[in-house]
Amino acid sequence: MARGTSRPISPARARTLLPLLEQLERGFDKRARLGFDPVELPRRHADPADQEVAGLFAAALAYGRADLFKPQLERVLGEMGPSPARFCDRFARAPRPGAFAGFRYRFNLPEDVAALAAAAGHLRLLHGSLGARFAALLAGEGGQLRPALARFARELREAPPARALLARRGPRGLAHLLPDAGLAGACKRWHLYLRWMVRGPDAIDLGVWRGVPPAALLVPLDTHVARIARHLGLTRREDMSWRTAEEITAGLRLLDPADPVRFDFVLCHLGMSGACPLRRDPARCAQCALAPACRARARPPGSARAGL
Repeated sequence: MARGTSRPISPARARTLLPLLEQLERGFDKRARLGFDPVELPRRHADPADQEVAGLFAAALAYGRADLFKPQLERVLGEMGPSPARFCDRFARAPRPGAFAGFRYRFNLPEDVAALAAAAGHLRLLHGSLGARFAALLAGEGGQLRPALARFARELREAPPARALLARRGPRGLAHLLPDAGLAGACKRWHLYLRWMVRGPDAIDLGVWRGVPPAALLVPLDTHVARIARHLGLTRREDMSWRTAEEITAGLRLLDPADPVRFDFVLCHLGMSGACPLRRDPARCAQCALAPACRARARPPGSARAGL
């Protein structure tokens, strides 16, 4: 089959995968993995308003290695004080150009996180909450996730107090934090944020945006989820695109139409933890709940496509 093309998963395949994924989920120590996941930070807050704001920052900065971005994220949220929502609401009314002066992380500078704070506060002041605004945009787009998400990101990027803070820096850094869903990329961090806000509440996700149905979500596509999805036959695509995320989600939707991304956390951390290694390890594979459906297991250890 040509690179980048594949057939949808069959209903029979879905019936095979569902009990295996449920077994994996039942035996997975989610609590032990929380410390390696950015969702740990919004989960520290009890107020849904603070959860949605802390979650926005946690998702926006969740690029690169967690042990590198989480200390910077801790610094940003620490400067906001006990209520990130109240901080952003006040900051939108009176932006302070010198805010977050100690922040540095890869592509982003203090002005970028200050602009994000001002933008979040601006939308909250206009609409009551970020969740209310996103739900309204989704309804206005007839339930179509992609255009609603593209507009949500654009409204944040173009918020007047955010643009004022970026007058000298320019918009590039904020555009990196809030990518455009209208482009080809999978927008993993946006989908991660939506999963946290919409699914649950459970041991991982917060479920504070009740106006958005979990059925509308798309899998947050990272290298771990993509690799394991190929192992399970959910896709043969090798690009990290929106289309690949759609294809994997379409397969997962056959397993659970109402909650297609319910297995995202365990699949991601199965790869992230090394329990599903890049090169097949017969000892680990023998212990994996997904082994009966894993196509990589059929290949010899160390074969050229064992990591795919």
